[in-house]
This record gives sequence, structure tokens and C-alpha cells, in this order.
Amino acid sequence: MKVDLISEHADPLATVGGVDSGGQNVYVAALAVALAERGHTVTVHTRRSSESQPESVSLAPGVTVEYVTAGPPAPVPKDELPPYMPEFTERLAERWAVRPPDVAHAHFWMSGQAALRAAAGALPVVQTFHALGTVKRRWQGDADTSPSHRIDTEREIGLRADAVLATCSDEVNELCAMGIPERRIAVVPCGVDLAAFCPDGPVAPRPAGKVVLSIGRMVPRKGVDTLIRAMRQLPGANLVIAGGADDDEESARLRELAEGYGIEHRVHVIGSVPRTHVPALMRSADVVVTVPWYEPFGMVPVEAMACGVPVVASAVGGHLDTVAGCGVLVPPRRPRALARALKELLGDPDRRATLGAAGARRARERYGWPHVAERTEAVYTQAIDGKVCHLAALGG
Repeated sequence: MKVDLISEHADPLATVGGVDSGGQNVYVAALAVALAERGHTVTVHTRRSSESQPESVSLAPGVTVEYVTAGPPAPVPKDELPPYMPEFTERLAERWAVRPPDVAHAHFWMSGQAALRAAAGALPVVQTFHALGTVKRRWQGDADTSPSHRIDTEREIGLRADAVLATCSDEVNELCAMGIPERRIAVVPCGVDLAAFCPDGPVAPRPAGKVVLSIGRMVPRKGVDTLIRAMRQLPGANLVIAGGADDDEESARLRELAEGYGIEHRVHVIGSVPRTHVPALMRSADVVVTVPWYEPFGMVPVEAMACGVPVVASAVGGHLDTVAGCGVLVPPRRPRALARALKELLGDPDRRATLGAAGARRARERYGWPHVAERTEAVYTQAIDGKVCHLAALGG
């Protein structure tokens, strides 16, 4: 089938680790490739953010990334994109009038709004939110920079899309609380590249002593400051923080926090790491920690699990599905609880080995991209069949 993925702000070819580039970029790129490997033709539509970007780029055999001109050809924070989405929608509709896909799969709420309007009921639209405005507002309060209409728009998308693809059971609960019928929701998790993320392989250089790794986007809600506060109770252990840029605002804040606690010699903020180097970096750690305030799915813990590295994660969102039972869950924003969990784990090599093996086994059984692509394809097929029946009933 011909599959179009719409990912307005998350370019699958972008460098991961910036404020607006993270798990969604990785997810869209990996899903596109996995679907193509199953014989489908995949096109990813994303907003042009640079004058140097061509109209289209081949990502992999069977996968093309098409850049849509909408607003200035320059980076724009995703929460400032709504004024440009009507143009994005118009360009999408023009392309679909000439070359309609069999199914459109929208990623994030603005992509869903654009896809539904551009499709105009003529082709099935599957929606993955990746993050929900209700959850963001609950945790960030006045610091939430999302447009005021986001939550209402997400509810409308959930009710109009032919299927909503949730990445974890906690998201299903959130969607149902918004009034979206559970029968419209299918749970398909994110995936991991098991060829790259595996227990065997190169190991990155590491500081002496025990090593705790944090890797991800440099934004406050990722909770890295909670981890720095916990490190005060772990003398002799080193913390490596990867992601973002050396000079970005959050990295500077974390460095200042470590200096204020007098542990700057044990906290290493290393900035962005090439995607190909991430598995080796994970294998160099004694434990990977990811303690965001909230997390729609969380690809970092699954990648660490696939590498056979034990994980300590906050008991939120997707972590309740992925980490529970083969890692350690702690309350978010609780440095003392995190410090206790880390102290126990770092002091018990047998438990680290047991958790690492359990995590690798779960990653292999549940989260390989071929398996995820197969389940996603099944949702597409159901959406296509439902749309055909609906249009036939309407005389379309």
C-alpha cells in the first residue's frame, strides 16, 4: 500500500537531541523504513525548516521525505507553528489531489488537524499524538506554551480520525477521559532497532567508578535536575548527561546546579551524541536513568533495555508498560527516592545483571521494529476497510 506519514515539526532526517527533536523524529524515521521493508511505499511530509532542503530526499529504499513549504524556511518552535499550518494543509491537499495515498498516518496534533482537513473525508487518517495537551497542561501549568485550542483540537481529531494509535495503556486512559471511545483506539508501542541496540557491541570510553547515564532532549520536564539532586547522595558515582548542545539554556542550568551542589567534577554534560554512537554510550553505563515528569512512551528506556543495561525510570506514561517488571520505577520529581533506588542498584551487581537480562529479553519479544510495523499495518488495513465501507454507504 501507499502510506503517507505526516510529521509537521519532527523531520526524520533531523539531528536528534534539540528542544523539538527527539523520540518522534526517531519513531517516524524507523517506522517508515520498517513499513518499506514490508513492501509498502512510504512518503513522509514534514515542514521545510531550511532553504537548503530540497523538495524531496530518499531516506531509504521505498521511503521518501518530502519537505512542505509552510512559513519561513527556518527553524520555528513547534508551539509557534499554528499560523503556518493552513499553508501546510493546502500544500498537502494539493499533493494528495495528484497522488493520494491509501492511508495517511498523522503524528502530533497539528499533523492530525492538517491531515484531516487535507483528506476531506476521501482517504483514511490514522492519528498518533505522541503527547497530549491535557497531560502537558497538568504537569507544566502556566509554563505550558501550547496554543490555547490544542486540547479541544486533539479531542476533535480523536473523534474524527479513522483510528487513533496509542503507544501505551496509560495513553488509552487519557484518551478515554477526553471522550474518545475506546473502540477507536489501538495500542501499538514504539519500537527499537535491535540490530544496533543490543548487549553485544562497542562500548564508549567512561569515567572511573560507577557511571549513571541520562540521555535525551534538554528540556526541564525531562527531570534531569532531579537526577543531579539525587547524585549528591551517591559519592564516587559519575553522571553523564547526553543530549542538546553544550551552550543551550537547559545544559547551562544543569551545569550551574551541579556546581551549586559541589559535584561538578562528577557531572559530565557532553552535549549531542550522534545517533550511531548512542548504543555504545548506553553499554558504557552501569545504569540508565530517565525520570521525566510525564512521558507518552519513552524510547530511551527501551533502547537501554535492548542493550542489556538496567533502567531506573519515573513511574509515568509508557514506562508503566515498558519498564515495570524488568527495571526500577520511582516517583517523578523525588530526588531522595531516586537516590535510594540508585544506591541499592549500584551496590548490587547481581541485581543489575538480572534486570539487564530481563530488559533485553522484553525488548526482543515486544519492541522490535518489524513487529511494531506489522501491528501498525494491521491498523492501517482496518482503517482502509472501514473507510471503504463508509464511502460506499454514502455512495462515494
